[in-house]
Formats: sequence, structure tokens, C-alpha cells
Amino acid sequence: MSVNTQQASPSNSKLEEFDLGQIPLIDISDYLAGKPGALDNAAAQLRWALENIGFYYLVGHGVPQPMIDRIFAETQRFHAQPLDRKMALKLNRSNNGYMPLKGHAQRHSTLNKNPKPNENESFFAKRERDPNDPDVIAKRDLRDPNQWPDDMPGFKETVLEYQTIMRRLAHKMLPVYARALDLPADHFAASFHQGGEITVRMIHYPPATDEQVAEGVFGTAAHTDRNMFTILAQGDTPGLQIMLPDGTWQRAPLMPGAFVVNSGDTLRRWSNDRFLSTPHRVLNNIAGRDRYSVPFFVGPEYDTVLQALPSCVGPENPPKYEPVTMEAFSIEFLNRNYANRNQQDSWSEKHA
Repeated sequence: MSVNTQQASPSNSKLEEFDLGQIPLIDISDYLAGKPGALDNAAAQLRWALENIGFYYLVGHGVPQPMIDRIFAETQRFHAQPLDRKMALKLNRSNNGYMPLKGHAQRHSTLNKNPKPNENESFFAKRERDPNDPDVIAKRDLRDPNQWPDDMPGFKETVLEYQTIMRRLAHKMLPVYARALDLPADHFAASFHQGGEITVRMIHYPPATDEQVAEGVFGTAAHTDRNMFTILAQGDTPGLQIMLPDGTWQRAPLMPGAFVVNSGDTLRRWSNDRFLSTPHRVLNNIAGRDRYSVPFFVGPEYDTVLQALPSCVGPENPPKYEPVTMEAFSIEFLNRNYANRNQQDSWSEKHA
């Protein structure tokens, strides 16, 4: 099956050579250019993608390829360091810094009956916070400052530049998400009044051994994302697999210049299950090939209350979830999955 041309711009004939299976493709170049009707056209394509698959390829996004190349170069440079230098930046309570191999497991997913630690190492950088920020001074959870290597000139600057560019793209996508949910285009603006809570995760997946594959050990085991949506730069080595609605797994092929985007648990909860939060996993089983990927996680401010959106409820479709703050929703997820979080939170059991 070639690219779904209903989702692609007619001008992108070169995209026809890529077999994307059931994953749709959305070209937002007309929308970003401000062409009449392009916002609602993109919203209609997004609505179909998130109601039926939960994933899509994004092209025409305007992020310069040299910027993407630079973030991958910095990802490889960081992970090429000796372990002791990386561990000097080990994950803090807010999940900023370095996570070594086997540093987390997907315990929040019902797909993992016997969750094993994941075979990836990662560097996390969240929204840059001023050390004089009252939330930082008060040592509020999730608000610890980022940690940066002091012996890698240009690393911090490149990561923050990537954050800025990707945050700009995410904000441009918010009206598309709002219109896809039959809401005014500016509906989500209030939930991103300080820019939103974002995370750049720079991941290294070593090649999986035959023994690991046989034992069901994944680079990242089956899971759903907790945020609103994720914009993934895949790199040059495949490995991502998504679960289709029928329960089968499909590989997400590499597509140069395209991001792979998926909706997360936050959007599913907000939309009262109208939009999917699709399970996905990573298996790097290409012999001798290290895999690098850079997901950009997008979520609303921590004080945002997640409750069913007005366009997603009605007399025959009442809210399925009680309201919860984004902060509590995030803390519960981190506590269940990451080894650096010492306590296990029972929030989900109390509020399921």
C-alpha cells in the first residue's frame, strides 16, 4: 500500500514511493502558508488519523533539515561519552538529565504483563526554568532545572534551539487539533499560556541481541505516551512499531524529512476517548546498527485541569473520567515507570 494520496498534497508526488501501510500522511504546508480553507482541511485529516489510527506522518512542517541533523549529531555526541561522565547528570526527581540502560520499564501499560527494563539510554531536557523561578525555589515536583554537561560546547545551545523551533511548530498545530475536535481554533491557547510543558528526549538504542528478542526485551516496550502529542524525529535506523486497531503490529518506515506524530493519554482523556492513544514499541534488531531517535513531547501547563472537552460529551456520551490536573496525571505516570522516582503512586488505582 503506497502513501494515502487523500492525505498527501498533490504536489508531493515523490512521496508515492514510500509504503506507509495504514499510517496516514498530513501535509500542513498550505495551512502554514495561510491559504484559505487549509486549516479546516488539515483538521479534517487530523480528525480521521486520530480517531482511526492514533499516528500520522507530518510533512510540510517547515523545520529545517540542518536543524534536525544537528540535534541527531548532538544526540550521538552525548551518548558517545564515557558512562561516568553521563552519570554525573543522572536523572533528577523531575526527570531532567541522563537515564542509563534499564532505567525505566513500562509498568503503566496493561500490554506488559511482566514488564522488563527497557534497553535504551536517554538524555531529557524539559522547559528551561530560571533558577529564581518561585516554583524552582519552592522545590515543587516537576520544576527542577535542566541539567547540562559543562564540557560539551554547543550542546545546550543546540538543544534549546531545537526546543524553540519545535515548540513553535507545536503551537502552530494547536489550532488544527482544536478544529479537529470541533472547537474554536484558539481553544487550547489558555492551556499553553507559558509555552506548555515540553520535553526533548535524546535516545540511543543499542542493537538488540537474539537472546533479548527471544526474552521479549525491547528498546522500549509497548506503551502509550502520557502527554498531549509527540513529534518524533526517527533518525536513519527503523525500529518503531505501532499497534493497529485490530491488534496487529505495523512497522513505521523511515520517511526522510517527515516527523511521526502520535496522540497521547492526555488528549485521549480530554477528548473523552474520541481520539486514540495508540500503543507503540521499539525493537532495534538490525545487527550492528545503533538507533537514535528524538521525540519531542508536548503537553499543557501543569495547572491545566483535564476534563472532557465540551464538543466530546453529550446526553448519550457522558464524561468517562473525573477531572485531574496535568501535574497529578504526569506524576502518577513518572512514579510508575522510572527507577529514579522512589515512591510508587496509587493515584491511578484510586481514580481509574
